[in-house]
Amino acid sequence: MVLQVLYIGSSSATIQKLESHSDFRVVREENGFSAFKYLTDCVNALPDAIVAEHNIPGLNGVELVTRLRTNGTSNVPYFLIDKDFKKEDVKQFLKLGIADGYTYQLSPEDIKERVVYLKEHQGIAKKDALQSDYKIPVVKRLFDIVVASSILLIISPFLLLVMLAIRIESKGKVYYTSKRVGTGYRIFDFYKFRSMYTGADARLKDLKHLNQYSADKECELEDECPDCKRMGQPCSPILMVDGGEICENLFLKKKRIKNASAFFKIKDDPRITKVGKFIRNTSIDELPQLINVIKGDMSIVGNRPLPLYEAELLTSDQWILRFMAPAGITGLWQTMKRGKGSMSEEERKGLDNKYAFDYSFWNDIKIILKTIPALLQKENV
Repeated sequence: MVLQVLYIGSSSATIQKLESHSDFRVVREENGFSAFKYLTDCVNALPDAIVAEHNIPGLNGVELVTRLRTNGTSNVPYFLIDKDFKKEDVKQFLKLGIADGYTYQLSPEDIKERVVYLKEHQGIAKKDALQSDYKIPVVKRLFDIVVASSILLIISPFLLLVMLAIRIESKGKVYYTSKRVGTGYRIFDFYKFRSMYTGADARLKDLKHLNQYSADKECELEDECPDCKRMGQPCSPILMVDGGEICENLFLKKKRIKNASAFFKIKDDPRITKVGKFIRNTSIDELPQLINVIKGDMSIVGNRPLPLYEAELLTSDQWILRFMAPAGITGLWQTMKRGKGSMSEEERKGLDNKYAFDYSFWNDIKIILKTIPALLQKENV
């Protein structure tokens, strides 16, 4: 992979180091003003990384990154070079959005590894592209409006009975609204009939150990990396995280454990009411989402919109694909896995990605027809 790097400054030795690396194609600008103009002009073809000397004419390295964060280049990794860095300086730089700080004795290989890591793990640029590029196909949208409006009109008396049953069993609103992330990472208000006791969200932390999608618990990692301790020196680049230093290897291990499971579901959830259990097993609780369909937040068929705390973790390439499909009331995993026991995170991801790749109007019709018998199966999750 050849990375385009914009180098801002005049250190010929540093420029030569970067240019001699086979994986870099270097573009040079000598001062902050010319670099800012260059980046503004090529906003649709930005470099993979920016490496800037701190003391450059015009805008210095810090002033430049502050201005760049307002002109559409905030997703490009920005590296600052100076003679030396104090811990206090590094903390301040990180707050400004600087990916890392190096001295003039930098290693091009370190720069490459850091850029590749950021591109693979952040996924933010792809999210921005999805937000602006994706639109639900016209035929699908017309179908959604006609079907959702017709169903709501026909079942409105039944909906009143459900609302009455919910209200009689437990106090609180009969509907539930939460922020969800759908098509192209767009956030919207998601409607459902309330199936839990009021205040159920506050109990999430207490029930985390029951999460159906949790990976097997790994042993707790020490605060000090054992490899660094054994070698007597950092085993990987040192990062500044939450005001402290940590080697990149240990940081990634901790992140993998923390993010082992993004989805959250509990078998026999104690927060669910008796009426709630019935309307969940029959998917009656999903009916208010027909309003979301009419509003254009969702489609009849698609990938389930996710709560914010789940979606914010799913930014890698393998997960981003699921957001390239419409958010939907029903979809592949609801019809293929419902009533067949627990479903792993990988299985759900595979089905979501499959729908994003294989979307067609006739496939949607098939999924809708399969949804009807699936509703009669006990989900129990």
